[in-house]
Amino acid sequence: MELAVISGKGGTGKSSVSAAFASLHERIVLADCDVDAANLFLLFNPVNDEEMVFVSGHKAVIDREKCTDCGHCVSYCRFDAIDVRNDEVWINEIACDGCELCARVCPEEAIAMVPEADSRMYSGSFRKGKMVYGRLAPGEENSGRLVDLVRKQAKEIAKKENIATILLDGPPGIGCPVLSTITGVDHVVIVTEPTLSGLHDLKRAVELTHNYDIPTSVIINKYDLNEAIALQIKAYCSFEGLMVVAMLPFDRRVVEAMVHCKSIVEYAPDSEVSKLLQSACKKITHGWAVGCV
Repeated sequence: MELAVISGKGGTGKSSVSAAFASLHERIVLADCDVDAANLFLLFNPVNDEEMVFVSGHKAVIDREKCTDCGHCVSYCRFDAIDVRNDEVWINEIACDGCELCARVCPEEAIAMVPEADSRMYSGSFRKGKMVYGRLAPGEENSGRLVDLVRKQAKEIAKKENIATILLDGPPGIGCPVLSTITGVDHVVIVTEPTLSGLHDLKRAVELTHNYDIPTSVIINKYDLNEAIALQIKAYCSFEGLMVVAMLPFDRRVVEAMVHCKSIVEYAPDSEVSKLLQSACKKITHGWAVGCV
């Protein structure tokens, strides 16, 4: 079974839920697909067996010894990434899209495309099985492609180690990295919060999973902070035919658990939140030959 945990917006507690689900399995492959802000490795402290360089793209760099500052490339750049300062041609690395046009039109062949190779993908072991995660360097792109590589690595490890369950901790939102996370999975869990923005972004995430015809369930986190909106969310889920597998109360021990590098079910197994998450995990995995403890 391949299970993805996502959220329409950031800050809903998605990674805390993913960590709890991972801890509830005897043996699992955990993949952190939030490559722009991976954090589960901080919680589980995996021992990395492999590190892979990820080339996210290319940037244009000027060879000052060859450049004559003719400005020929400036007129061709459609991203306004090249300009002239004090009679010298300069490339704005942030604005550069890596299209290579400037390198092709430069009459002196003074512009080279340099690979961006600061991003990494890691795989190894943690206390509940195997873990794969990507870390996209600040300012680098192609996060969806890195997510795809993380998922492929997770599948290869699951097959090699004969592990039945792959848990994907997805990024927030509904963009490209989320699409790369949920495509082809068996089930999606959307974690939301009782706020108007939480409800709005939940609807966008549900529309996304419906478009991909993926079985979906919902967890309302910290529902007791605004029970009126929590009831609105529950009514919306009922209308859409979605099962709300858990309504989790606010509990400061969730944060305390993270401070101690543990999931809530490890830190406070007898807490109401832990029991509700265990029940939710069983509901989600029911019907597959995979179970939670």
